[in-house]
Amino acid sequence: MPTVYLNGDFLPLDEARVSVLDRGFLFGDGVYEVIPVYSRRPFRLHEHLQRLQHSLDGIRLANPHSEAEWVTLVQRLAAEAEWPDQGIYLQVTRGPAPRDHAFPAEVRPTVFLMPMPLKPPAPALVASGVCAITATDDRWLHCDVKAISLLANVLLRQLSVDAGCAETILIRDGRLTEGSTSNVFIVSGGVILTPPKSQLMLPGVTYDVVLELARKHDLPHAVREISEAELRAADEIWLTSTPKEVLAVTTLDGRPVGDGRPGPVFRRMHAAYQAYKTAVMHGA
Repeated sequence: MPTVYLNGDFLPLDEARVSVLDRGFLFGDGVYEVIPVYSRRPFRLHEHLQRLQHSLDGIRLANPHSEAEWVTLVQRLAAEAEWPDQGIYLQVTRGPAPRDHAFPAEVRPTVFLMPMPLKPPAPALVASGVCAITATDDRWLHCDVKAISLLANVLLRQLSVDAGCAETILIRDGRLTEGSTSNVFIVSGGVILTPPKSQLMLPGVTYDVVLELARKHDLPHAVREISEAELRAADEIWLTSTPKEVLAVTTLDGRPVGDGRPGPVFRRMHAAYQAYKTAVMHGA
């Protein structure tokens, strides 16, 4: 049973309790982060904490800790967890208060951190690619806020589960936004393309790493709006996230992407990502 942190205490997960009046439980009034840890070292912790601050600002909730305090909490959990590679789930809610939509006059935030095992995609999935489906992006207009109220994402992800696929790729007003649990890249004519950061998508840290690697390895790339037609005609489609790393989509809505196998640009990017992971994330 892993040790977790809840409101000032380190305790076993099965002993952690929050009030039924917590606004996270009643309203989904809170935000979260998942911080990857490799060889017990948090990866890009500053960037994750910056994104946490952006989310807190988005829901008008004061940050309950300084960055130094967050670093101490994350590092302690990472050091004590049983897995060398893990994800630290971090959640902040507006805390317990009588049920009322309006913010309570006195806010006592609930702060929760929990380590979870982090496993990369299986080699067979990397070699074969995965299937995905598309759906209309009917979520709210602040997808850049990493809010715990994820019901729309849950329903969209379940569509792909029902179809036996790995992801639901979302289309809003004829343009690609992201996946239900990942960012999306395409390759067209040898050029890597991905939508720009906006309030319609979550700014992924792995998204940033992939763009940095494209620049480092002189892979042609551009950040711009991508139409649904371009998505469907793409030579390659990739999913990116902390658990997925970089994963090729080889079937979209039952039709092959390109020749139905992970493409050559994906293979270069995947190799670059693994080399980066070995050198930087694991510090080899």
